[in-house]
Amino acid sequence: MTGECRCILAVVVLCLCLLVPTEAVGGAKSRPKPQRRPPKKPKVDPIDSTPPAQNIDIQQMTGKWYLLNTASKCSYLIKHGTKVEPTVMTLMGSSDQTLSVSTKTRHNHQCWEILQQYHLTSTPGKLTLKGTRPELNTDIVVGETDYTSYAVLYYQKLGKVTVKLYSRSVDDLSEPILTKFEQLAEKHGMGLAYLFPFPTYSHCSDVDQDHKINCVPTC
Repeated sequence: MTGECRCILAVVVLCLCLLVPTEAVGGAKSRPKPQRRPPKKPKVDPIDSTPPAQNIDIQQMTGKWYLLNTASKCSYLIKHGTKVEPTVMTLMGSSDQTLSVSTKTRHNHQCWEILQQYHLTSTPGKLTLKGTRPELNTDIVVGETDYTSYAVLYYQKLGKVTVKLYSRSVDDLSEPILTKFEQLAEKHGMGLAYLFPFPTYSHCSDVDQDHKINCVPTC
């Protein structure tokens, strides 16, 4: 599989965006007068304002979860949000310190499986998906769940937050839960224009070995 396809699948699975510096526009400008810099405010990551669910039991999170909705400002989703494919995530407890993660989705009419590993932290309900460098790690918070029907997960990479709504089944969740998800996304500045519902049918089942991407330990 080409590197470009691997990159696209990583974006589809994580729905996270890298920060891209804005290029300067126009010709030379006069040198601005030096100004006194205001004191720097302590840096607070957006996800730090989102505590995990109380008394979370991560082992009860294991099993199959269907992705129902994603709140994100990811440019890929904004451009292709109407073409998202059914996605299912399976969590498996591989050790006391890690969770094995299998995500199956479709790309160009082909089923793919992405294998990852979430590392548990000292805070219950907080996990880490390690990147190739520490600054590229993805912080994950289990924001809300009842273990049996729904879960809201927050993913943060490079200061950008994506919120995902998962369900234990492909059946529609209750209206109060859907409304709650919209409200949680709104708290991170993502209104209805940044919500991307995922299909609840035709999920991938078995995936042949040639279409598995092993992102353990990193990708």
